[in-house]
Amino acid sequence: TNMLRQLVRIKNGEVMSINQGVAEALGYNYDEVVDRPDDKYEGGATGHMLIESWTETAKKLVEQLHRHDYQVHDFARFVSHHMEGSTGNPDNLKKTLQFMVREVKCRIDRLTEELDVAIRGCFGHFVPPGPGGCPTRGNALILPSGRNFYAVDPATLPTRASWDVGKRMANDLLKRHLDDEGKYPESIAIVLYSGDQMKTNGDDIAEILCLMGVRPLWLGNTSRVSGLEVISLEELSRPRIDVTCRISGLFRDTFPNLIEMLDDAVNMVAALEEPNDKNYIRKHVQEETEAWMAKGICKEVAEQESTLRVFGCPPGTYGGGVDILIDSKKWETDEDLADISVNWSSHAYGNNVHGEKRPDLYTRRLSKTEVTVKNEISIESDIYDIDDEFIYHGGMRAAVKKHSGKTPRSYYGNSADPERTRIADIREETARVVRARIINPRWIEGLKRHGFKGAQDVSYTLDNVFGWDATADVIEDWMYEEMSAHFLFDDENRKWMDEVNPHATHHIVERLLEAAQRGMWDAKKETLKRLRQLFLECEGNLEGLESRKGNA
Repeated sequence: TNMLRQLVRIKNGEVMSINQGVAEALGYNYDEVVDRPDDKYEGGATGHMLIESWTETAKKLVEQLHRHDYQVHDFARFVSHHMEGSTGNPDNLKKTLQFMVREVKCRIDRLTEELDVAIRGCFGHFVPPGPGGCPTRGNALILPSGRNFYAVDPATLPTRASWDVGKRMANDLLKRHLDDEGKYPESIAIVLYSGDQMKTNGDDIAEILCLMGVRPLWLGNTSRVSGLEVISLEELSRPRIDVTCRISGLFRDTFPNLIEMLDDAVNMVAALEEPNDKNYIRKHVQEETEAWMAKGICKEVAEQESTLRVFGCPPGTYGGGVDILIDSKKWETDEDLADISVNWSSHAYGNNVHGEKRPDLYTRRLSKTEVTVKNEISIESDIYDIDDEFIYHGGMRAAVKKHSGKTPRSYYGNSADPERTRIADIREETARVVRARIINPRWIEGLKRHGFKGAQDVSYTLDNVFGWDATADVIEDWMYEEMSAHFLFDDENRKWMDEVNPHATHHIVERLLEAAQRGMWDAKKETLKRLRQLFLECEGNLEGLESRKGNA
């Protein structure tokens, strides 16, 4: 039921989202309430309260469909029977529920084909093709999974739809920075993943182009991107922002055309005859070119060096190195983590450059950076779900802090609903994830069904929490206290981990003690005492486990 509801949480083509359908059936203007959630409406309820009530109503409707075994033929009657106070227009809600039952439900039932197809593939038999993407971004019809999926044609990125999303995200980012700092940032650094471009058709690329004041051109009525066009300053109504990109290794391998596009955009904007206070790319390129020429480098080479804005790991390699240093424990401060981040990230890419190691260029870019950005594209994961988030974004933030001498503003854009993008500061996003998932009892209860792997996921999440705090100093003391209480001092939770995966318990205790030892957490004396006692107990339990294995 939850999966069904999430697959219709936003529009699927012309099929309205289930929450919007519920709102209309109850007589509300969905867009007005969502866009103004702090306002009060009929009965004194705020927009936030109404949105929450619509979500609960949507849950109940799907649960009722489940009780009916999805055998509903008269959806009008079903809605009127199960919707109290439905004085509005229920037509779109009926269409959404019908779509859910007749299209989405049957596709979910076929998800077992993933195993069948995997076995067929192992025997060298035909694997049927299918589109790739993120199902919860209004793409429910790409299911079932288990397909030899085709992602995108790189020549079509960014698409027209992604250009609209990218513009909104660029505007969200600049507005937020204006609110926080009272001015536009001159330089921004952004992390780019390959998979994100495939799933969104190039939202991040569109955002970068928009920040620079450049738009893509498409070939006639086709979806193929044929070039770039400068947006005039009059139309832009703001300065052109300088953007440095830290690409993943997979991005380097899958989208060389986008690397060239970004390089072209920088060169195009740097060549414009515009005031430096309206064109920060031109300003920085001129400053850097003069600096290189003062060192005896010819003008042509100096200009080429000064326009490089795409950096990544060495050719043929993947990752950011930060996790390796953290796991080895051979680091003292975040400057050590900044150094390894630069070491892995400072290989330049462009039209005439492929992976040359240029730490001097990369650190020069970072020294001017005021904002770091990484965007989230779906509700299926968050910034503490995978270590790549702190490896790339956290490592870059630490490097900016070291080389600029200032802690940058760090933001997470979110386009899980492409029609309603949002932006959050890294600390806001951390607090949201900690409260909503990490210390939410429902999360660990769900993991308990998965035994050893469930406990491993808890341990892995704590590793990511530690990695983020080491690189970006975003975990507050109360968060460490709550996680200690929730995972270790709760007898039921700790007993489960001890039974299914005692190594996970040991690792979590060790990580928390390390955080306190390194001064990342000003732990309460009683908390430290209990953690140390637990550590000794875990050591004893694991020694006993190994001894029993040896005897066996």
